[in-house]
Amino acid sequence: MDVKKEIVLEAMKKAGKPVRPGDVAKATGLDSKEVSKIISVLKKEGKVESPKRCYYSPKS
Repeated sequence: MDVKKEIVLEAMKKAGKPVRPGDVAKATGLDSKEVSKIISVLKKEGKVESPKRCYYSPKS
């Protein structure tokens, strides 16, 4: 898995609740547009879900 994907997924797990891409960007230091792209890739791979609009969490 790509290193940035790992970083984003790990930050989402640490949050322990659904987060917005901007929150992940602040936590990781990555650009928020880049985080949004990574999240959409992770969503297509089935590793992330969206419990409500604009919020994402890792699938358990």
